[in-house]
Amino acid sequence: MSSRNGPIHVAKIVRRYRDKQYVTYLLRRSYRDGKKVLHETLGNISHLPDRLIDIIRRSLQGEEFVSAGEAFRTTRSLPHGHVEAVLKMARELEMDKLIAGKRCPERDLVMAMIVQRILFPCSKLAATRDWHTTTLAEELGVEDANVDALYSAMDWLLSRQKSIERKLAQRHLTEGGLVLYDVSSSYYTGRTCSLARRGHDRDGKKGYPIIVYGLLTDAEGRPVAVEVYPGNTGDPTTVPDQVEKLRVRFGLLRVVLVGDRGMLTETQIDSLKAHPGLGWISALRSRGIRQLIDKGTLDRSLFDEVDLAEIYSPDFPGERLVACYNPLLAEQRSRCREELLLATEKELRKLARQVARRTKKPMGKKEIALAVGKFINRFKVAKHFRLTIEDGNFAWSRDQVSIDRETQLDGIYVIRTSEPEKRLSAEDSVRNYKRLTNVEQAFRSLKSQLEVRPIRHRIDGRVRAHILICLLAYYLQWHLKRAWAPLLFEEEDLENDRRCRDPVAPAEPSPEAKRKKATRQTIHHLPVHGLDTLLKELGTRCRNTHVLASDASHSFQQVTEMNPLQAEAFKLLDL
Repeated sequence: MSSRNGPIHVAKIVRRYRDKQYVTYLLRRSYRDGKKVLHETLGNISHLPDRLIDIIRRSLQGEEFVSAGEAFRTTRSLPHGHVEAVLKMARELEMDKLIAGKRCPERDLVMAMIVQRILFPCSKLAATRDWHTTTLAEELGVEDANVDALYSAMDWLLSRQKSIERKLAQRHLTEGGLVLYDVSSSYYTGRTCSLARRGHDRDGKKGYPIIVYGLLTDAEGRPVAVEVYPGNTGDPTTVPDQVEKLRVRFGLLRVVLVGDRGMLTETQIDSLKAHPGLGWISALRSRGIRQLIDKGTLDRSLFDEVDLAEIYSPDFPGERLVACYNPLLAEQRSRCREELLLATEKELRKLARQVARRTKKPMGKKEIALAVGKFINRFKVAKHFRLTIEDGNFAWSRDQVSIDRETQLDGIYVIRTSEPEKRLSAEDSVRNYKRLTNVEQAFRSLKSQLEVRPIRHRIDGRVRAHILICLLAYYLQWHLKRAWAPLLFEEEDLENDRRCRDPVAPAEPSPEAKRKKATRQTIHHLPVHGLDTLLKELGTRCRNTHVLASDASHSFQQVTEMNPLQAEAFKLLDL
């Protein structure tokens, strides 16, 4: 007798025919007929995917299967990709060792504050909340940090500033190398910090005191050191501190300092000459250029065939002067001056009509003068007007002689340097002076992206530590931009372009930069980003936490797969 109620299984049948192999999967039931074991074919499942065939086989063997939703639950999902990328670059740069040689809670908190500045700049209190909305707190082990711990870490960091700056100088400054220096300021919203004073506000935030800070970088714009000053500090008075820092703290005997014409004044240049190993590059003010023209040392005919000429003047002993002429700059200055003149004339006409209307009670000479004083130099062109002010009468006209005299300077600038020609050519003197745009770019990033302002700390030391954290964040951001240049609207070989471009003509973007701007795609057909949007794109890569549905005490984590753009970004970080 036979019973066809035996077990069902999946049989794999392999046949060969003319050097080819054919595989068939059959659904069969096995049963006994006396002493014989027979197989009944129930169906051919060879058309099914291998994955499904395997599930059928295992199910027939007794395994139980449930859907993913029934097996486990997702309890948390945190943005992770941007944190992972920034920390990867920080570790490549050994920023933790830059801050302190050994790991400690303060170092972890400082690293978290640096990364947080790049990802989501905010106040220290807000940072302790935002850290938990990404994997940053988990990655650095600062989940339990509160704002008081952050303040303590800032105090600890400030005590290490000299050590940090010395390590940065050892990395990026060399004997005989170029050092860039410039000063900026940011407004202050409190009232208790002694550094906050009334001064030259560069933020256009009227009514607030400011804090001044000077930034020292290498030739490519990597930040090396920062110094904080009271808001009423003049730019030139900060230069001696930088000289002391370069010579004493960094131990550099030979270096070339580059500063703008408002920084390296005659007084400061005279003090620099007292240090034979310290060279400098700066530029002449308009008054100095005017003196050269009046004495016949500089003539516009020099630029009939060339746009750059080296000249000599006994008024500047021991210096080399490189005169440059940029016709585009000349046109820009002429157009700007005309606009300012027209804007001033508009105010003058308005006042003239007001004086003419006052017939019954004419305006007095003093009253008219006070009215003129309120606006006459608002656009910095008062010197180009002749004014006639009498009781009941006001007249004005342009001073064409003054305008023509200033026009002679349009498009002309003069670079001055202590470096001899054998060490620095005239062309490279101009190129190196223009490197100050690297420091200007640093200030723009500090203010617009890293949000160094508004400064809310009340204690002087905390203000200094806050700006130091922003400096370290910019150091990290600088390297991120260089690594990700192919994915950003950035020049990919900027340093080489600067070495060979025309020193006087306006800088032109490279063909690759123009192509990226036109197509908005990389050479691999990925979308081109700004740094902020690229970080947001990386942030969509999440770390998900799952728990077993049958036992919530068991959990595991899983990171979402990278898309092509994210994969390329991480590939570029493999330095």
